[in-house]
Amino acid sequence: MLKPNIVLIVADDMGYGDFGLFNDGPARTPVLDALADESVCLTQHYSGSCVCAPARAALMTGRYPHRTGAIDTLEGQGLDRLALREVTLADNLRAAGYATGLVGKWHLGALDPRYHPNARGFDDFLGFRGGWADYYKWRLDRNGTTEHSDGRYLTDVFAAEASAFIERNAQRPFFLHVAFNAPHTPLQAPQELVQPYLDADLPHGVALIYAMNERMDAGVGQILDALDRTGCADNTIVMFTSDNGPQLSLGYDYTMDIEVDTRRFNCNFNGAKGNVFEGGIRVPMLARWPDGLPAGQRNDALVHYVDWLPTLLATAGASRVDGAPIDGASVLPTLRGETPPAAPRRFWQWNRYTPRVECNAAIRDGRWKLVRPRITELMRVRPEHSQMDRDLKYRPGLHETTIPAEVTERQFPVPEAPMLFDLEGDPQEQNDLASAEPQRAAALLRELESWFEEVETERLTIAD
Repeated sequence: MLKPNIVLIVADDMGYGDFGLFNDGPARTPVLDALADESVCLTQHYSGSCVCAPARAALMTGRYPHRTGAIDTLEGQGLDRLALREVTLADNLRAAGYATGLVGKWHLGALDPRYHPNARGFDDFLGFRGGWADYYKWRLDRNGTTEHSDGRYLTDVFAAEASAFIERNAQRPFFLHVAFNAPHTPLQAPQELVQPYLDADLPHGVALIYAMNERMDAGVGQILDALDRTGCADNTIVMFTSDNGPQLSLGYDYTMDIEVDTRRFNCNFNGAKGNVFEGGIRVPMLARWPDGLPAGQRNDALVHYVDWLPTLLATAGASRVDGAPIDGASVLPTLRGETPPAAPRRFWQWNRYTPRVECNAAIRDGRWKLVRPRITELMRVRPEHSQMDRDLKYRPGLHETTIPAEVTERQFPVPEAPMLFDLEGDPQEQNDLASAEPQRAAALLRELESWFEEVETERLTIAD
């Protein structure tokens, strides 16, 4: 059998409720809804983190993000950088004879050329290396050279480039990673798409997000059309997911200088982007491969971002090249309908700057999930670092290298008690059972702390 092509599409801050399929309301995503009918649709699929860069590190390496050094989104401080010792999915597939391309967002090393996608396994790159970009005033990197905005909407640029990559490489196995930045801020979309949502009396922020998703949905359609035109569709595994849960907030968008309300339906999951409740880490995954997977199947197996590297290598019949041990395992048999083995324990943790296990951490073991809630004092970003993040997009000449953050020991109150949930009966995490199950809660807490100590110990050995 010929090696299958792989098209891995990742949205940015898109939740289950942003699909028309799951929304039962105003969201319009006809291409993705149709793709779900042709795919294995995972219902218990988890990102590697509740925020961007750490999540992408897990996806690219099959390892928990702490191990890789990509622990935060602050590119100006170098906290997004994927350690140079890490071996990426693209590295592995290129070694197996695949053409490799990245279109869109990287966010695993924004300022140092050693972390450029072309140095991390990707033959071709068009996109931006940081955490976000303006959708009209964009400035893109094409294999190390700069391209300035020609007035097109950025989502359209990425869809066209992804289609062109498929056209160029249709005669050999290829791996194409399409990392759309929609619907991440700044909230910008063509007005003709926004207006119908405003006419439906949706808040302006929600109208913008649904319009951004609708345009991205059309871009996915262009990519699928390119696969059809080139005769690649049947032997291509197409995957669509999101890097983390949706941003659900009422606040001010400094990039657009407007008040925004992005609170919207997300299947009643608790939490959102930035926290380790289900709404922050449980994300959609559609996987279509006509030659290799059943169509229109719902799959309830627990799958984590770290599982995709070994799964896609198994799909390609490829072996791993050099690299540290991975945390994931292939789920290809599960996707094909075989009974999955008992899911391993899975872990999450994220706060700003230096990681702390007391804050925003979770373990899932079967039906049970323990959560350590966020600590406000550990989630704050210094104003000068927030300003640097904006400058890197709109005034890039100001900063050519990272400015490491020296974070002194931070003071914070006694953490809240851990919370315990039975996700089988309570997927919305409404009923804390820690008091009713103290021994179970204590045992899971010990497991979480042991994991954290292990991955942090490995992170502290990173020299680059």
